[in-house]
Amino acid sequence: MRQKHLTPIWLALAVAFGVLLGIVIARTNDASKSFINKGGNVNLVDKVFYLIENEYVDTVNIEKLQVDAVTHVIDKMDPHSEYFEPEVLEEVNEDLQGSFEGIGVTFRIEKDTVTIISTIKGGPSEKVGIKAGDRIVYVGDSLVAGVGINNNKVMKLLKGPRGTKVDVKMFRRGVPELLDFTITRDVIPTYSVDVAYMIDETTGYIKLEKFTATTHKEFVKAVKKLQAQGMQKLIFDLRGNAGGYLVEAVEIADEFLPKGSLIVYTQGEHRDRQYIFARRRGMLEDTPVTILIDEGSASASEIVAGALQDNDRGTIIGRRSFGKGLVQEQFDLGDGAGLRLTVARYYTPTGRCIQKPYDGDREKYILEAYDRYESGEMFSADSIHFADSLKYITPGGKTVYGGGGIMPDIYVPLKQDSTEYFFNKIVNASIVFQYAFDYSDAHRDELLKYGDEKNFDKKFQFTDKIWNDILKEANKKKITGTDEQKEVARRMTEQLFKAYVARNIFGDEAFYPVYESLDEILKEALCHFERNVTK
Repeated sequence: MRQKHLTPIWLALAVAFGVLLGIVIARTNDASKSFINKGGNVNLVDKVFYLIENEYVDTVNIEKLQVDAVTHVIDKMDPHSEYFEPEVLEEVNEDLQGSFEGIGVTFRIEKDTVTIISTIKGGPSEKVGIKAGDRIVYVGDSLVAGVGINNNKVMKLLKGPRGTKVDVKMFRRGVPELLDFTITRDVIPTYSVDVAYMIDETTGYIKLEKFTATTHKEFVKAVKKLQAQGMQKLIFDLRGNAGGYLVEAVEIADEFLPKGSLIVYTQGEHRDRQYIFARRRGMLEDTPVTILIDEGSASASEIVAGALQDNDRGTIIGRRSFGKGLVQEQFDLGDGAGLRLTVARYYTPTGRCIQKPYDGDREKYILEAYDRYESGEMFSADSIHFADSLKYITPGGKTVYGGGGIMPDIYVPLKQDSTEYFFNKIVNASIVFQYAFDYSDAHRDELLKYGDEKNFDKKFQFTDKIWNDILKEANKKKITGTDEQKEVARRMTEQLFKAYVARNIFGDEAFYPVYESLDEILKEALCHFERNVTK
C-alpha cells in the first residue's frame, strides 16, 4: 500500500527532472543551433562535424574523423580517386618524379636482415665502398637486423635530404667485425626503362616499368642506343606496367605515329573534350613494332597500346590488359595532404572507353584478374565474349573492342600443361627464387668472374647438386611430382635459376636476356616478326 501511495510522487519527480534536463540541453545547444541554422552558408558536412566536435559525449580526434570520412567517400566514388595523408603523398610522388634523395642502394629483407642487392653506379653508397651482399646491422644507433623491421621503416631511416649524413654498420662475408660507413645522401635517379638490349642482330627489346616524369627522355635514349646497334624492328614490353603520367604516354605514342594522328581524347562532366594528336615526326614511325601487354598493363600503358592499335600501327601481343580508362588530377589540400581525383575518362582514337566495371568493391576490382582464371580467359581467348555494342572498327578495317581493357591482336594464353605442374609449384612457393638468392650470396666472387650475363648464361653449369638442393627444399614444403614432371621442371628451372642469379650478380637488366627462352609472349613476338614483318 505504501509503495502505491508513493508512485505519483516518484512520477512527478521524474517528469520534473526530465523537464530540467531538457532545459539544460536546450541551453547548451544554443551555440550549436546558431551555427547549424545559418542556412546556405553552412553545408551538411560542416554541420555534422561541428556537432560532433562540440556536443559529442566523449573527446574525439576531429581531424582523424575527417580523414576517415573523406577516405570512405572517395572509396565509394571510383577505384582510382584517392586521398593521401602527407607522409604517404610524399612517397607516392617520389615514385613518379624520376628521382629521390637517399643513399643509392637497392635492398631486400632476407631472413629478417636488410641485404644490399646492388648499389647505384656513382651513387653515395658505391663511393664509400658498400657492396652487393652487405647486410645492414645498424642505421645510426638503431638496430635493424633480427628485429622484424619492414621496408617502410628501412626507407625512412635511409632516405633524407641531400647533403645530410647517415652512419651505418655493415656485416660482410669473410670480415670478422662490422664495417662502419658514413654516407652522404644525394639525389638518386630512378629509372622507368627496365632494360633495353638487342635480342638478335636486328631486333631490339625495350621493357618499360612505369611512366614517370623522365620516361620519354629515357625511352628516346634507349631507342638511340639500339638504333646505333643495328635495330630494324622493336619489341616494346608494357607487361606489368601499371601506368603513370598521361603526358609521358602521349610523348611515347608520338614516336610511333605520323604527325596529325589522334592518340587519345579525354572528357568529363566538368572537363570539355580534349583531343591529343601526334605533333612531330617520330623516331619509330618506319620501324616495325610489336607491343606486349598483359593483365597488369594499365592506364598509360593502355593509352599507348590503344593508340597504336586504333591507328593500325604495329601488333599488340599478349593477354587482355587491366582496363583503366579514368584520368586523375592531383590537388594540393594544404599541410602536405593531397587528393587524386578522377576528372575525366579517356578514349582511344576509335572512341573506345576501356574502363572495366566497378561496383564499389575496391578489392574485387583490383583482383579481377583472378576472375579471369576462374572463367578460363587466361587459358583460352575463346572464353572472352564482347557485346556487339562494344565493337569498333579501325581505319584499316580491324575490329577492336571497348568495355574492359585492350584485347591484343594475338592472344597468348597461359599454358595448361600437366607436365609443368611440379615446376609451377616450386616457382610459386618461391623455392627457386630463394635458392638463387642464397647461391648468389654464397658464390658472389666466383660468379662475378663471368664478367656479364651473356658469358654467365653460356658457361655456367647447372649441376646435379643445385637441382637436388632445390628438390630437398620442395620436399620440406611437401611439394611432390612425378618423374616426368621433375624432368620437365629441371629443364625449365635451370634457365629461371640462371636468370635470377644473373639479376642478383649483374643487375636487374641482366634478368631478361637470360630468361627470354622461357617467355612465351616474347617468343610469339619474335615468331610474328619472322612470319610477317609489318609496321
